[in-house]
This record gives sequence, C-alpha cells and structure tokens, in this order.
Amino acid sequence: MQKSIYTLFLFLVVSFSWAQTNPVRQAYIEKYKVTAVEKMLEHGIPASITLAQGILESGAGKSSLATEANNHFGIKCHKDWTGDTYIMDDDKRNECFRKYKTASESFEDHSKFLTTRGRYAFLFEYKVTDYKKWAHGLKKAGYATNPQYAHLLIKVIEDNQLYKYDRIKSLKELGVKEKSYTHSEESSLNYAPNPNAKPVAVSDSRRLIYENQGVRYVLAIKGDDYYKIAKEFNIYSWQVRKYNDANKKTRVNTGEYIYLEKKNKKARIKYHIVQHQETLRDICQRYAVRMSAIRKLNGMKKNETLREGARLKMQ
Repeated sequence: MQKSIYTLFLFLVVSFSWAQTNPVRQAYIEKYKVTAVEKMLEHGIPASITLAQGILESGAGKSSLATEANNHFGIKCHKDWTGDTYIMDDDKRNECFRKYKTASESFEDHSKFLTTRGRYAFLFEYKVTDYKKWAHGLKKAGYATNPQYAHLLIKVIEDNQLYKYDRIKSLKELGVKEKSYTHSEESSLNYAPNPNAKPVAVSDSRRLIYENQGVRYVLAIKGDDYYKIAKEFNIYSWQVRKYNDANKKTRVNTGEYIYLEKKNKKARIKYHIVQHQETLRDICQRYAVRMSAIRKLNGMKKNETLREGARLKMQ
C-alpha cells in the first residue's frame, strides 16, 4: 500500500515537473516570443495571451493545421476570407480554415482578427498585463467552444511564466532591433501607435474605431490604401488623404493611424522635441494636428525638413 502511494506521488511530481518544463512548449515560446511581443506593441494584445492561444490551438506548432496550413490560432475562413483555405474536421465535418504562407502571417491575422471584430472590442478596455481578464474575455466573446478555455489559457500562461512578456515595453529588451520604416515626408511611420488605446465605436464592416485628441481614426491593416478605407466609410478618397496630410503617392503602412475626419489646428502640448529621422507628418499624425497649422505656427516653408533636437511649437 505504501509503495503504491509512493509510486502515485512520484508520478504526480514527475507529471507536474514535466508540465512546468514541457520541452515542446518551451521550444515554441522561444521561437515565437519575439513575434508575440511585436504584435503586443503594435496592437495591444498581451503577448502571454497570443503565445498561450498559439500553444493550445496549434498543439505548440505540431498540429496538422499548423504544419500544413501555418494556422496557429484555429481561425476559420468566415465570409470575409479571400486567401487560401485548408479543409479539416472540427466541430463539424469538412470545415474551412484559413491557410497562410508563413506562421508570421498567422500571427498578424490573429491580431487583425481581434482588433477589427466588434465582439472583441471590450477586451481592449483591459490592461495589457491583466491576462486573466483577457482569457475570460476571449471565452465570453466566443473565441472557442471549450467551456474550460479561459482556465486552460491561464494555466499555460502561469506554468510557463508567459506573463513576464506582457511587461516588455520595447523589442530591445529581447535583444532585437526595433522595426525600421522608410522615412519620407510623404510616407512614414516613425511613431508608435498607442497599444492601450480603447475603441470608441465599431464600423458597419466590424472595424474598430479609435479616438486621438478627439479625432476618430482606424488602425491600418495589411492591404489597406486610402481608396479602400474611403469606400469602407463612405467618404471620398481625397478627403481621407487630406485628413491624413497625404497625397496620391503616399502609401499606407500597416499599424498607422488613418484619420476619418479633420485633425485639430493645434495639439494639447505646447512643444515637441524632434527625434531622430522624425518627419513633420510623423509628428502631426501622432498628435492629430494638421501639418499646415504646425508649419504656420513655426514659420516653416512647405518642403522644409526638421532638425533633430529642434523645439517645435504645437499650439
């Protein structure tokens, strides 16, 4: 009897220890932690949640859906999907799942899926460090049918201490260089979108609408251009370009603010110190203020470039 009890105790200890240091999950975390943190900084979704969902939905990258379709989050086709597909049995037979060229595309689409669908909007009211609320919120919003989904996510996060990634403020903390963008007056993204921004509305197409300094905007997603956004919100493309100090040659960068109405004539701060490679458009997009107004305040010519370290009047 004592031997049986000891054997059972030893089994439980070994099982618990293995769960804590599951080598397959650890390998997955090491491989995708940078991507998860990057998406957190871009979109405001906790890195711990992204990693835990990836681990559960893809079997830590070992499921057929992950290995054959690069789909790490179990996202089905839905009506708006126009990309490649992968058919497999799930809740029903022969269900349609999204297929990606790379795992990175799956991570980006996961972020897009959560940030552009209205039923997940309330999640962004939670702090990025509150993984428990996010886990229960995902279950409440219907991300998965498993009634224990929230508890499974939390267990994966706590077993692997994934919450530590939610506290990261820069990719430099992971020994990775920050994303670089092409800087020009016409097309740039030298500012960091606010990961804690809360949506104020949802469009008819289920895209989340945010507000910066009282001016409404959306976050650009892959494939966006000014014509597409204008059509989506039933306004003219020239208006969208004008609202964003853009011209016909300006391209839309994934993650940047696209304002849906006129920006302000002055910012809420008095001055801004120009940073390295920062353009006037970068600054005006960050503070939701018109370039023409800032040029006038500072007596600047239209094509005048900014000097790093210069103090710019903002009101």
